[in-house]
Amino acid sequence: MSANLKAYAELKAQLPAGTTLVAVSKFQPNEAIESLYAAGHRDFGENRVQELAAKAAVLPKDIRWHMIGRIQTNKIREFAPFVHLVHSVDRVDVLTVLQKEALRAGRTIDILLQVHIAQEETKAGFSPAEVLGLCAVNVLHGYPNLRVVGLMGMASLTEDRDQIRSEFARLASLYRAAQEQLGVGQITVLSMGMSGDYDLALAEGGNHIRVGSLLFGARN
Repeated sequence: MSANLKAYAELKAQLPAGTTLVAVSKFQPNEAIESLYAAGHRDFGENRVQELAAKAAVLPKDIRWHMIGRIQTNKIREFAPFVHLVHSVDRVDVLTVLQKEALRAGRTIDILLQVHIAQEETKAGFSPAEVLGLCAVNVLHGYPNLRVVGLMGMASLTEDRDQIRSEFARLASLYRAAQEQLGVGQITVLSMGMSGDYDLALAEGGNHIRVGSLLFGARN
């Protein structure tokens, strides 16, 4: 089973310069990842730690693995030694354990603060006020092995594209506020947009999009 290389080429061609495409490979066999890898792709995202660790153990070492799913703190040790970017830091206890495991692994881990922008209460994330509180430099000094490099958000599950775009616009506004606090040199990643709404995310300034079904087909 291989990825849809035609869809991949078409998507890559329409992305603005500087945009990172994170191929969401959750539940996909290694062969599908390898087919995209052979086409030159290196950024892959996983939702589940067990699957992430298993794939990272056997697939090429220069793949940049993105953790994009809800994080259980007792599983952080499994990905801390190798993860490229953690998109889904959605609560303080995750920060605390990530710091401990980054220190244990002897490295600095790049992270994104996940912001709750959707109408559904089920979606995780910090409130905008909490994000700005965390971006006060003295707060982040408590996490010397973590580097906050941006924000991540998921829009509401709705057919209303105006609503989705307005949620992305709010996240982009918060991103600019975080840049003012921590500096544009540090806050460089705005992760928003998936297969169904990445065009709206790009229009609002997103520079990391997380796309799965468009590249691999609908998941079983």
